[in-house]
Amino acid sequence: MSAIIIFTSVSIAQVILMIAMAISSVRMFYGPRAQDRIIGLDALYVNAMLLLVTFGIGTGRTVYFEAALVIGLLGFVSSVSLAKFLMRGEVIE
Repeated sequence: MSAIIIFTSVSIAQVILMIAMAISSVRMFYGPRAQDRIIGLDALYVNAMLLLVTFGIGTGRTVYFEAALVIGLLGFVSSVSLAKFLMRGEVIE
C-alpha cells in the first residue's frame, strides 16, 4: 500500500513539474524583456532540478540527486552572471 502511494505521488509530481517546465520555457522564449527571459530560465532550472529529485525518489538511485546538485550549482552561477551582465553590461570587470 505504501509503495503504491509513493509511486502515484511521484508520478503526479513529475507530470506537474513537466507542465511547469513547459510554461517556464514559453516564458523564456517569448518573454517581452530580457529580465523575463532570465526569470524563465531560473524557473526552468529549478523545475529540472526538482524533476531529477523526483526521478531519484522514484527509482531509488543516487545519481539523480548528484545531477540535481550540479544543475542547481550551475543554474545559480548562470543566474548571477546574467543578472550582472544586465546591470553593468559586462560579466568580468
